[in-house]
Amino acid sequence: MPDKRMLIVDAEVARLVDENRGDMDRSEFITFLIDSCLREDSGDKTPDRPDFATKAEFEQFQQGTREMLKNFLEFFVSYGLEFSKEPKDKVFGELTETLRTLAAKGHDTAGSH
Repeated sequence: MPDKRMLIVDAEVARLVDENRGDMDRSEFITFLIDSCLREDSGDKTPDRPDFATKAEFEQFQQGTREMLKNFLEFFVSYGLEFSKEPKDKVFGELTETLRTLAAKGHDTAGSH
C-alpha cells in the first residue's frame, strides 16, 4: 500500500476538485491533473483519451451516415419500383417521405458548411 500524506488546500480548491473529479477519488484526480500538466509541458500532445471524436469528426461522421442512409433508401425505393408498377404500400410511402426529408436536410447542411 502506498504511503499516504495529508495535503492542506484552500476550501475553494477542494470544492473545484470535488465538482470536477467525476468517479475518481480525490487522489486519483489530482494525480491525473499533475500528469496532464507534466505531459503538456514536455510537449507530448498525445491525447489522454483518443477514443473521443472531435466536433468536426463527429459532424463528418453524421453527414456520412445521412448520405449512406439516403443512398440505401434510394436503392430500396428504386428496387421496389422495379417489381411493382404502382406501390400502394404504407411502408413505401413512409420511406419515400423519409428520403425526401433526408434529401432536404442534406441540402440544408451542405450549404451551411
